[in-house]
Amino acid sequence: MKLKSFVWSLAFVAVAAVAQERGTKEEAVAMADAAVAHAKSVGPDQAFKDFTDKGNATWHKKDLYVFVNGHDGMTKAHGANDKLVGKNMLALKDQDGKPFIQEMGDLSKKSGSGWVEYEWAHPQTKKAEGKATYVKKLSNFDGYVGVGIYR
Repeated sequence: MKLKSFVWSLAFVAVAAVAQERGTKEEAVAMADAAVAHAKSVGPDQAFKDFTDKGNATWHKKDLYVFVNGHDGMTKAHGANDKLVGKNMLALKDQDGKPFIQEMGDLSKKSGSGWVEYEWAHPQTKKAEGKATYVKKLSNFDGYVGVGIYR
């Protein structure tokens, strides 16, 4: 009986640890705001390098990371997958057929910032989950930063 309780305790701790690794909406907005300020301060090219550098803890916290897309769909920075840099993602759709990259660009052009919801594979679990990404238009580049949370 003690072994069973111990196993359940370990499972609970593991679930709690994973839950603590998830970023919040507030943290995503704060990171996106900081990323826009950083791009304005150091210039877009340096900022894109900083955002993509996985060793840069400022732009990688919990499961949050910064990415940058041009309004043309070209990925300029990606904190989770540097292989996406230089690729045009405009036509990308989620598993339900939603053209979420197009929606992000349209939203940032129209409103300056806001949330886009879609389904995406979590980098840690590799399973498709609901995701909401906060996007914010960059003032010194024809595009936007994005920071997403898993719901």
